[in-house]
Amino acid sequence: MTAQTDTTGPVTTVFKVSGMSCGHCEGAVSGEISRIPGVSSVTAVAKSGEVTVVSAAPVDDEAVRAAVDEAGFELAGRA
Repeated sequence: MTAQTDTTGPVTTVFKVSGMSCGHCEGAVSGEISRIPGVSSVTAVAKSGEVTVVSAAPVDDEAVRAAVDEAGFELAGRA
């Protein structure tokens, strides 16, 4: 029997979010997404509409969609 070691590092995923227009919007989206288990950092940029999520494992798109919706915005998909 061989032991398997997990050598994978953090996973970075970029999403497109529509409707963000300011720093408050960025904070609302970042705050909601950062509550998803396994997410270690979130960077939202209103100007580009991109949200970069760093997580321990691939993040579930539907969890991100629900978080973005809770913040009052719309997930347009992956960038």
